[in-house]
Amino acid sequence: MNLHLYNTASRQIEPFAPLGETVGLYVCGVTPYDTTHMGHAFTYVLFDTLVRVLRRAGWAVTYVQNVTDIDDDILKRARQTGKKWDELGREQTAQYERDSRALNIESPTHFLRATDEIDQMIPLIATLIAKGHAYVSGGNVYFSVASDPQYGSLSRYSRAEMRTIAAERGGNPDDPDKRDPLDFLLWQAAQPDEPAWESPWGKGRPGWHIECSAMAMHFLGPTVDIHGGGADLIFPHHESEIAQSEGATDVHPFVRVWMHTAMVRYEGEKMSKSLGNMVFVRDALRQYDPDAIRLYLLNHHYRAPWEYEDDGPATFLPLVQQATDALASPTDDEASLDAAPFVADFDRALAHDLDTPAAIAAFRSLVETLRASGRVSGDSLAALRAMAETLGLRLGQG
Repeated sequence: MNLHLYNTASRQIEPFAPLGETVGLYVCGVTPYDTTHMGHAFTYVLFDTLVRVLRRAGWAVTYVQNVTDIDDDILKRARQTGKKWDELGREQTAQYERDSRALNIESPTHFLRATDEIDQMIPLIATLIAKGHAYVSGGNVYFSVASDPQYGSLSRYSRAEMRTIAAERGGNPDDPDKRDPLDFLLWQAAQPDEPAWESPWGKGRPGWHIECSAMAMHFLGPTVDIHGGGADLIFPHHESEIAQSEGATDVHPFVRVWMHTAMVRYEGEKMSKSLGNMVFVRDALRQYDPDAIRLYLLNHHYRAPWEYEDDGPATFLPLVQQATDALASPTDDEASLDAAPFVADFDRALAHDLDTPAAIAAFRSLVETLRASGRVSGDSLAALRAMAETLGLRLGQG
């Protein structure tokens, strides 16, 4: 399989191969409150499928995913619910893991909680200060965007656009302790009634962006083959990851391929925790087979925004049943159906920027042809099973 992937940094579809024998993949995970909705599921089913495709192409994969278990939003929700922030994080992370197992999302190689990795973040911040990329002010530590002439190259936003979006996504351009409105927090001084950790700059907690840089580089090194997440993370999160990672290591690029999943809409708006218009995986699972949900999600190309329909998974229930019945069919060694053309179409689709809708069409064609033939060879069933496994379908197998 000659895999090609769209790179957000270049705005082009490019040939992909890892730097070494193993693909290093980092995907930004959930902030554990109000998990898991279908926007989350779309992203993590997609990257689970990417891992399966990479393995199908013959590569080993080291997959790192984080949980942002200390965050302003978690602290806010904990106050609203009367729960301790860490108790809320544990409960919601466990829910996310249950939902992931139900959707047959394989566990990442390293599933990391940010609060377990703070010892990696503090020396990274110290390095940035020593190299002139960061400064201490008002008990906080900030990254100086003026120290990185390339800041903004991933998102390609103007300075005015970056300022507006940063304000919308957790930043504070009007912070008087900043030298520049776009500078971002690496370490936040302790606040009353908030958790805090010791650091050379006083008690506090890490900024959002430094968490992912520290965890990605700890497990994958200074260069990551593929870094993924939702498109809403391009700025400021991923933009800032690049600046601080490359600033600390002087290794360019920090990421070879940036992959971003499009936003899922519901009732005309982006499905999000902030808007409260969420369809939860656990609710959909009460109505639909997990394989049908997974096929429904994957029937949308990962870069194209789309609208979630409540009855959408139902449209894939017949295909799930037909494929399950086909795999349970007795084999006939004299059956003459050649599955190779279907497999070729399937692989060609996935090799072209993970075109999962086209791959599902090839899978469906093989299922329908097997049903129509009435005679199924062992080789054809093996091909069908391998395609199903790549799409992450259980089809009655557990």
